[in-house]
Amino acid sequence: MKFFIDTADLKDIEEAASWGILSGVTTNPSLYARTGGKLADFEDHMVKICKIVGEDIPVSAESTAETTEDMIAEGVRLASLAPNIVVKLPICEESLPATHELAKRGIRVNMTLIFSATQALLAARAGARYISPFVGRFDDIADDGLAQLETIVDAVKNYDYGYWEQEGGPEIITASVRTPNHVTQAALMAADIATVPFAALKKCVHHPLTDKGLEGFAADWAKVVAQA
Repeated sequence: MKFFIDTADLKDIEEAASWGILSGVTTNPSLYARTGGKLADFEDHMVKICKIVGEDIPVSAESTAETTEDMIAEGVRLASLAPNIVVKLPICEESLPATHELAKRGIRVNMTLIFSATQALLAARAGARYISPFVGRFDDIADDGLAQLETIVDAVKNYDYGYWEQEGGPEIITASVRTPNHVTQAALMAADIATVPFAALKKCVHHPLTDKGLEGFAADWAKVVAQA
């Protein structure tokens, strides 16, 4: 299981990178908006993220174009910003041919807003390097997001697609992660990646028994120090 961080916050990315566990960064327009970012600064902000994590770590920058031609043009421009930029596109009729064209040019696409196995299979066949099925948003409507993820993983892993095989792709990114259990279950299903908000990533570090153990060690050591 690879860990990506799902944020555009530079400080959170820096801290996660310092842990030595970070394999990628995913952003989207909503995450960028939460940083207070301005339109004119968007591309510079993506470059800053790329510099923080280094050129071997993929950084997804999402296109907001609505036509195939504009998606291709924006994808080419975004990919030119840094060698580790991955163009993020939402699954739709316009983005499939854009993904296919970008893949033929050697440009990696992360296809997002995936909610079904058929969407995931189409994304893979079109040439997406990464496929991002959402988990938490299913839970929001009282559906089982993990069951949906398992179906997608099983379906996609059945086939080869002719793109990105030399890199081990296409890879499935478990997205819309809310809890450590989402990460655990995704790993058990052999999803390749979990992209996790920093708050949820920090929850993955902690366990109540670990916290209790640390408190006990500290209390016992304090007794040793007092006797010195």
